[in-house]
Amino acid sequence: MSFFQTNHFLRNSKFEGYKLSPISQDQAVSHYALEHKPSQANVSGRSHVSFQEVQSRISHNHLTICEQNERAVYIDGELRVISVDLDKAALVPSFKVLYEIPRPIQSPAIDSPQREYPSAAFLHPSLLFVSDGYGYVYALRIYETDQAELLGVYELSVPHALGSSKATVPVRMHQAVQATAQAAVVVLSSKHYPRDSASPDGQTRGKPAVEFDVWAVRFALPIVPSEGAPRSLDILWHRRGEDVPLYTTYDETRSAFLFVGGSPYRPLGVPGPQEYEPSADELAPIPRQAEDLDNVTNVSQPIKPPPYSWTQTDDSVTLAIPLPSSTPTEDIKIAFSPTTLTVLVRGESAMVGDIKLPHYDLKKLWDNIHASSSMWTWDRAAEHRFGVLSLHLDKQHDGTRWSQVFAAAGTSAGSPASHENVEVPETLDPSELWNIREALEKYTAALNEGQDASGLGLGRGVPRLAEGEMDDEVDLAVGRLVYLTWVGVDGAHLPWADQDIDAGPINVLSTPFPGVRGAARPTLVVKNDLDGVVYTLSAGSGHGDPPAWSHTSTFSALSFVLASKRDTRFTYHISQDAVFAFESGSGDSGGNVYIYRGVPTREKWAKQAVVKVGGGVAGSLLGLGILGGNLGKAVILALCEREFIVLHDML
Repeated sequence: MSFFQTNHFLRNSKFEGYKLSPISQDQAVSHYALEHKPSQANVSGRSHVSFQEVQSRISHNHLTICEQNERAVYIDGELRVISVDLDKAALVPSFKVLYEIPRPIQSPAIDSPQREYPSAAFLHPSLLFVSDGYGYVYALRIYETDQAELLGVYELSVPHALGSSKATVPVRMHQAVQATAQAAVVVLSSKHYPRDSASPDGQTRGKPAVEFDVWAVRFALPIVPSEGAPRSLDILWHRRGEDVPLYTTYDETRSAFLFVGGSPYRPLGVPGPQEYEPSADELAPIPRQAEDLDNVTNVSQPIKPPPYSWTQTDDSVTLAIPLPSSTPTEDIKIAFSPTTLTVLVRGESAMVGDIKLPHYDLKKLWDNIHASSSMWTWDRAAEHRFGVLSLHLDKQHDGTRWSQVFAAAGTSAGSPASHENVEVPETLDPSELWNIREALEKYTAALNEGQDASGLGLGRGVPRLAEGEMDDEVDLAVGRLVYLTWVGVDGAHLPWADQDIDAGPINVLSTPFPGVRGAARPTLVVKNDLDGVVYTLSAGSGHGDPPAWSHTSTFSALSFVLASKRDTRFTYHISQDAVFAFESGSGDSGGNVYIYRGVPTREKWAKQAVVKVGGGVAGSLLGLGILGGNLGKAVILALCEREFIVLHDML
C-alpha cells in the first residue's frame, strides 16, 4: 500500500528470537469474583448468523473505558450498566450499578432481527450512550454520586431509500465524539436486512451477500431529558460495507473518522474496488533472457536454470552449484587463487540430461579473495537427483559489493568456449534453502508414511482427528486483511479518501489497546513478511490534509510468533512498547496472554512473557481495557464471565 512505506533502518536483520522474561503470576495478576456477570449468549437459533457476524462477536469488547476519569463500564446479562472504579493505591476494583435497562419483550411469532451485544460509548465522564442490543439507545447522565439519570431513549429508524426490510434494527456502539460545542456525533453499526431477500411466502431464496451499515447520529448538546415513546435518532450520514468495522478512531486534526474493516465503507450507489481479472487473450508469459516468445515450441519448454546461484555478505561470497547426487567427492576438484577460481567435475559425460557439468578453469573473479581461508562443501542427498556444491570465498576487501561473481567474459585464462559466460544475478543463499527443504521433506515423508520422525517414540503418523485437516498455509493466515476508510465528521467526502481505499488492503496484526487512544496518535501494527511494523498516523494541519503514516518501530518476527496462537481473541498493542495476544479461555485450558516487547534495532533478542488471565474458574475473556494516564503506570483490566482481573507491571 503506497501510504505505508517501510523504513529499512528500523528493520532488524540481526534478530534471532524472543527469550522468556517471567512475570510473577501471584504478584502481577489479581482476581475478583463478579456479582453482576456479563453474558455472551444472545444468538437466536432461528436466525442465520454470517461468518462476518461470528467474527465480529468473537472480537467484540464488552468493556468500555472512559479515558478522562479512567472509569470502565460493562453491561451484565440482566442489562444492568455496571461501573468499575479502580483504587489508585491498592489497585482494587469497586463495582456499582449505574442503571438498569428495561428488558424488551420479544414474541417468538415475530420475526425479529438478530440481537447485537450490548455496547456503550462515553462522550465524557458525565455522559454515556448505551445500546441494549435489541434496538434501543439510552443516553445517561452520570453524577459524581455514581447515580445515572436517563436523558432519553432512542431507536434507529431506517430510511426507506436504503432498501431495508426492517423499520428499526439493533445497533452496536463504536465511538462518541464531541464534534462541536453544540453537538455530539455517535458512530453505530448494524446489519443490513435487504428488502428483496425474501420471497412472498417468507422463505429466503439463496444466501444473499451480507452487508453492514455504518451510521453517524447527532445529539444536540446539552441533551434535554424527555419521557414517553422512543425518539428517532438524528442520522447525520450513512455508509455501507461488507464487514463490521474492526477499529474506529476520530482524528481531531483532520476532523474525520477512520474506519478499519474488512471492506471499504461507501455511500450507496458508489461501487467498491473491483479486482481486475485479465481475459485469456491478455495473459502472456514474462519474457526472459534469450527467450523467443514468438516461437510456440520454445515457450512450451521449461526455463533452464542458471549454472549457479550466489549471495554475498560484507566479507564473503557464497556460490551454490547443482551437481548430480551420484557424484563422488573425489571427482570434484576445486582450486582457489587470489584472483581466479577453478572448478572441475569429472564424469562419464560432460552433460547430465540438458544440464552441463561445471567447468571453470582459472576463471577470473570479479575481485580478489583470500585463497587460504576460502573453502568448499559438497551436500549430497541420495533421494534427489541433484545435490549442492557450495563454495565460500573470503573477500580480500571487506565491505566491497560484488556486482557479479566472475569478471567479464574473455578476461580469464583458458579457452572461453569451456566456460559458463552467463551473468547470474545475486540471489538468496540456495544452500540454506536446500537444507530447510531437505529437513521438511524428510519430516513430512515420515509423517505420511507413519514413521516417528523424532526418534523419541512419540507414535506413528498424524492423530486421527487431524487426518485430512492439515493445512500447509495456516501460518500465512495470521492477521486480518482490512481497508482504511475516511469520512468527514459531517459526512463530507474527503478528496483523498478514495486514494486510501483504492490502494488496496493491508494485513493488520494489532490495533491500539482500548483506553490509550487519547494518549497518543493512532497506530497500527501491519504484517510485513515475518515482522509487525508499527505505523503512526501523523497529525494533520486541517480538514483537507491527507493522512500520512510513518514507520516508527518494528516488532521483529511478530507475524511468525502470532501464527502459532490458535485461540487468540484479542490482539492489542501499546505504542512500540509491547504487543498483547489474549486467548479466549473458552475451555479448561488456555486463557493466557502472550506479551511480546519491543526490541532495539540492533539487538538479537527481545523479551516475552506469558501470564494466565481467563479460562477455568474465571471463564471466557470478554473484554479488555487499560488505565494509566492518572495512575502513573499501565494497569490492564480484563472482564471474564465470572471474574474481573487486574494486571499490573506488565511493561
